[in-house]
Amino acid sequence: MQTPDERRLEDDFRQCDPDKVNHTDRDDPSRITRISRELEEGFELLKKYKLSATFFGSARCGVGDSIYEDATALAHKLALSNFTVITGGAGGVMQAANKGAFEAKKDSVGLNITLPNEQSTNKYLTDEKTFTYFFTRKVMLTFASEVYIYFPGGFGTFDELFEILTLIQTKKIRRIPVVLYGKEYWDPIVDLLKNHLVAKYKTISPEDLDLFVVVNSVEDAYTKIIDSVECA
Repeated sequence: MQTPDERRLEDDFRQCDPDKVNHTDRDDPSRITRISRELEEGFELLKKYKLSATFFGSARCGVGDSIYEDATALAHKLALSNFTVITGGAGGVMQAANKGAFEAKKDSVGLNITLPNEQSTNKYLTDEKTFTYFFTRKVMLTFASEVYIYFPGGFGTFDELFEILTLIQTKKIRRIPVVLYGKEYWDPIVDLLKNHLVAKYKTISPEDLDLFVVVNSVEDAYTKIIDSVECA
């Protein structure tokens, strides 16, 4: 649960009426201190884990849903191959992946976020950190792993996917395997990128479509990950 100070620090100060802006709050040095501490603590946690796989996907699925069960199975197989499984630490696909690693008796890490409507941490974690700021959490997720696996999800999943693809495209981070799980979900998105962004508007290059791979089964995903990760 956020403290009043944490909620205040996340307020949007860019208001049309300058008289309403609390410049003292906006310039509060404690904001920088909190950001710095979150980054330091996040990197301190991550450096304990050498070979990792990060899972992304919807929080709106549960036991019995195909994507939940597949995320659990894939995480379990990767954990048995000595991957630390890292997620956003909450429910849905995140919980499923953590569950797979936890049941394999391997490292299962959650990087959660405090939200106005409390986002509880799932029970399958062996290590965790909760962040106040989305951007500090995303920095941690960006540098966390040797492979990034995206199950069907919403705005948050797309935000995280396109940030990683942009960082790879612009060579701000090294080339990392990006795996999109579920052809039924991802193929229409890939068609949009191919037909709209590449062919019609030319806002990305054809080779940018090679920055990720779409898979449709646990076995296919596992094989591609093992083949793609140099230190696996």
